[in-house]
Amino acid sequence: YVAAVYEHESILSPTPAALVERRSALELMGRNLDIYEQQVLAAARQGAQIIVFPEDGIHGFNFTRSSIYPYLDFVPHSHSGKWNPCREPYLFNDTEVVQRLSCMALKNKIFLVANLGTKQPCERWDPGCPPDGRYQFNTNVALAADGALLATYRKHNLYFEYAFDTPAEPDYAFFDTPFAGKFGMFTCFDILFFEPAVNLIKQYNLKQIVYPTAWMNQLPLLSAVEFQQAFATAFNVNILAANIHHPTLGMTGSGIYTPVKSFIYHNMESYGGKLIVAEIPVITADYKTNLEKTPGRVSEKGKEQSPPSFYAEMMYDNFTFVPVWGEKGELQVCANTLCCYLNYRRAVLTDELYALGVFDGLHTVHGTYYVQACALVKCGGLSFSTCGQEVTDATALIDFQLWGNMSTPYIFPLLLTSGITLDFADHMGWKNNHYFLSKNRTSSGLLTAALYGRWYEKD
Repeated sequence: YVAAVYEHESILSPTPAALVERRSALELMGRNLDIYEQQVLAAARQGAQIIVFPEDGIHGFNFTRSSIYPYLDFVPHSHSGKWNPCREPYLFNDTEVVQRLSCMALKNKIFLVANLGTKQPCERWDPGCPPDGRYQFNTNVALAADGALLATYRKHNLYFEYAFDTPAEPDYAFFDTPFAGKFGMFTCFDILFFEPAVNLIKQYNLKQIVYPTAWMNQLPLLSAVEFQQAFATAFNVNILAANIHHPTLGMTGSGIYTPVKSFIYHNMESYGGKLIVAEIPVITADYKTNLEKTPGRVSEKGKEQSPPSFYAEMMYDNFTFVPVWGEKGELQVCANTLCCYLNYRRAVLTDELYALGVFDGLHTVHGTYYVQACALVKCGGLSFSTCGQEVTDATALIDFQLWGNMSTPYIFPLLLTSGITLDFADHMGWKNNHYFLSKNRTSSGLLTAALYGRWYEKD
């Protein structure tokens, strides 16, 4: 099927904390919706059957609970499939934004997924009801090609979004399409948690995901395109990921991903939006990862000669590293119950320092979640203290096998190359209770090769 995602540089309110009338809120959102309208038309002309827009793309961000209120639409949560906002605009009050989105879908005969703020009045007797008498949700809507509202999803894992409430129960949101079957739906930070993202995919055996996001890139392990691809690979799904475009805030990175191929956009240099349109296969059955190559075991001899280990902070976590020296070798580094192993060979020795790092613990900055990671990374400079820094360019071509005795089945294989481009492993998967990733000759210099494990039960 043909899919489209739009990385949108949203027109933001210069004063998001100021209280404004609904009229001026609609005026600002209207300017973003004008751009959406042009992009839907452009995508439809290229044959797209579905288009996805980013999180916060219509209203922006940095609101307070009260200042966002005029920007919120009322969208009924249970009316899925029974209401067509474009054709029945007067059914509910304050539905101007969802009406416009519905009409775009209808006019261009395209499925459309967008993110907006919504409100829902609540009763005093409801123990969860906020003091101001209403819930405010960060919401995705999915609209059919005839404009009907198919599904809504209210974001569960909020990322410092004080204007919004978390729904009492996680939404498991999905909708059906004639061209690719069911699509599941979640938002941004959700991708790192079991609920609802992983549970949704497992419970409903979903193979296509739509994913609005407003993601701030964090190298070396959590760049948007890097993790989106890893998620598609780990769960054997297609992902249509639309990110917001604000390079000054570190926000860029959208794409259309299959488990074995991707069409991505990552641009920290220029401004303006970007439409990606690509044809991808519908995933039906699970294909099995190729497990022919068995990683060797690190020999005792190799252990004795292991270079000195050192500690460095990477993404706010205290990693234990060993340097990757010389043109070839076998390394091992351990922390808690996790041991990481690396066999490597470099074609040409460059003056770049690489290190193999391990972390097995609770990550506590900007969210709390348990990580088990084995990571081969390029360091920022030549001293050990630079390992874990954000690096975007590399020249070293390294053949490697990386493996670890992970305690969780949820492993995200990361493979990032120079200029924030993606590469794909030759082999990966489980062998003898170890997860491994191997690659001969990356397409360009290696930035990160990592096994990013999420041990959800220990969150």
